[in-house]
Amino acid sequence: MESNNKHFNAVIVVEGRDDTKRLKQFFPGIETIETNGSEVSQETLDQVAKLSQNREIIVFTDPDYNGERIRKLVTKAVPNAKQAFITRKEGEPTKRGNSLGVEHASKKALERALSDLHEVKQAKTQISHMQYMSLGLGMGSGARKLREKVGIELGIGYGNAKQFLRRLNMFGISYEQLKEAVSHVQ
Repeated sequence: MESNNKHFNAVIVVEGRDDTKRLKQFFPGIETIETNGSEVSQETLDQVAKLSQNREIIVFTDPDYNGERIRKLVTKAVPNAKQAFITRKEGEPTKRGNSLGVEHASKKALERALSDLHEVKQAKTQISHMQYMSLGLGMGSGARKLREKVGIELGIGYGNAKQFLRRLNMFGISYEQLKEAVSHVQ
């Protein structure tokens, strides 16, 4: 993604001012709406919903609990919003004491995230809890690390055991795709 042309009609939903600054540093024409943290106001959700009538919405939040919470709220208000993800590693701060976030991501990570968008779609068949557990993603000594690697492989970010299964089904990932991703990262 060399310029903002690919997403010219898109508005990026981010958590705060620092995320906007970081994105504008590499993509000067980019437009954002800031949720101002995890307490997303109804006014902000209404504004995003109204914008979605004429513009593409991309949700791009931090790879942490609050980012996931915001993502859910915005996606509930705008079900057709596209989703961009960075990995936890890509969002690590360079200074000690800072929190994980989009504002710390490199240009390369931001370009990758904004060119690898995901849409919420219903799969023809859902991944069952039993299938999910059989791949070692639910519980066990290496489940957390495996979910993280599979999330990177599929480009859908990280989630705890319950969230990750929901996210797989939300993005319409098939059991075969999941099985392939698991075998690829092991």
